Amino acid sequence: MKMNKILVTGSAGFIGYHLSKKLISLGFQVYGIDNLNDYYNVNLKKDRLAELGIDVNSENFINHAEIKSTISNFQFRQIDLVEDQKLDILFSEEKFDSVINLAAQAGVRYSIDNPKVYVQSNLVGFINVLEACRQNKIKHLIYASSSSVYGNQEKVPFSEEDSVDKPISLYAATKKSNELMAHVYSHLYGLPTTGLRFFTVYGPWGRPDMAPFLFTKAILSGNPIKVFNNGNLMRDFTYIDDIINGVVGVLKSKVKSGAYQLYNIGNNDPVKLLDFIKSLEHVCGKSAKLIMHPMQDGDVYKTYANTDALHNLCGYKASVDIDFGLKEFVGWYKTYYKIST
Repeated sequence: MKMNKILVTGSAGFIGYHLSKKLISLGFQVYGIDNLNDYYNVNLKKDRLAELGIDVNSENFINHAEIKSTISNFQFRQIDLVEDQKLDILFSEEKFDSVINLAAQAGVRYSIDNPKVYVQSNLVGFINVLEACRQNKIKHLIYASSSSVYGNQEKVPFSEEDSVDKPISLYAATKKSNELMAHVYSHLYGLPTTGLRFFTVYGPWGRPDMAPFLFTKAILSGNPIKVFNNGNLMRDFTYIDDIINGVVGVLKSKVKSGAYQLYNIGNNDPVKLLDFIKSLEHVCGKSAKLIMHPMQDGDVYKTYANTDALHNLCGYKASVDIDFGLKEFVGWYKTYYKIST
């Protein structure tokens, strides 16, 4: 099934930016929306949009109107998913073929102190997307879930057939809720939905609240790193290019009416946190100062993706190892923040 016009929600975000860039290069007509909230520095989000050819100083951008990119097959508008009327009008006017919903309130720890934000963005926002897709006969809705839905289960690697009934953060609970909501819309209305459980995505233009960014900043500035659970954590760090290739593979795959699908999308090769820090020290050329802390509320001990199902669907296989990925990230970080050392 040929799909030409794609809506990417959260297009000023880390994954959304990279996905929009890739889809543009493949010749899709891409429409991006984002609410540009201040969960982290909005200037980073604006700079991502500028890379996509959006004039973030223009009157249209400032007034939240539609703005065309200098790239012919991309346009953007600032919309929050909770604004259901604006969303409905957008869907009705633009006639999207498929929707890739990456917009959400991110962050496990932030959800502990700010629960209502997650309810609005991740639950109210998502039901608005589902309704707009239903009303406008969208051919395929792909949406971001998370490895956090697996909680602290001991069986590894995590498989899509595993129970996800015991989330340990509100963020995880909202992501499982998204999966259940999508199932209802697939079952009742025939809307094809595919949820992707992302595993610790990192790379250039990454989020400032995540370990690669925080640790790189600390090492290069000579500040200490907070290491939780005394470093006894493992993460399935997945490089952004691998993630994007997987999402595009899902987009290009055939999907039946009413199909409800869930896939892990990760590296299938977890790394110990202390080994991750050693690799980062090597790339930065400086030693890290470590301060050990106990486990944080809402955090999990290990993430480890079984990606066989996604491989069977579209040939997905992560190929970027942690040393190369961190080298690329640190190179971007130094360039973006104009660090010469």
